[in-house]
Amino acid sequence: FAGMMSEATARVREVAQGYEPSGDRPLGGYIALLGIYGALTGASALAVRSLRRELPARIEPADIALLAVATHKLSRLLTKDPVTSPFRAPLTAFEGQSGPAEVGERPRRRGFLHAAGELVTCPFCVGQWVATAFMTGLLLAPRLTRVVAAGMTVVAAADALNLGYNAAQQRAG
Repeated sequence: FAGMMSEATARVREVAQGYEPSGDRPLGGYIALLGIYGALTGASALAVRSLRRELPARIEPADIALLAVATHKLSRLLTKDPVTSPFRAPLTAFEGQSGPAEVGERPRRRGFLHAAGELVTCPFCVGQWVATAFMTGLLLAPRLTRVVAAGMTVVAAADALNLGYNAAQQRAG
């Protein structure tokens, strides 16, 4: 097993060197994150199967809209909100405000921790994980999932109203 691991590690290094010669891209870290995501998704599928939950023939458009807005909001909350920065701090460095009520951060480690730092600062990247969690929740606990998603959607709507109000205030002078 140790020989296989060292051969796999050497192959990852070779691919990484060919992909990006300076070695700044943490491909091994990305592979690990893909493995974690795959394991969590597989565990979710096993939970759905073990509880003998029937997969729906289709997802209702209202659920898609609700979960899309909730995924957007929760992804931004997890990756950009100042209040959640203590969770990101072990992997990131503060760079400044990046938008209304949002902070900009950058990964500050190497290897897997750098890849994890990229993940926790990227709302587009975290969105895949959040959407998967919401879809799993829709299968395992649909009522609770809809309530949580509705809460995030209400916050997203309030954010949009606040941004619109601020823009109107600035135009009014």
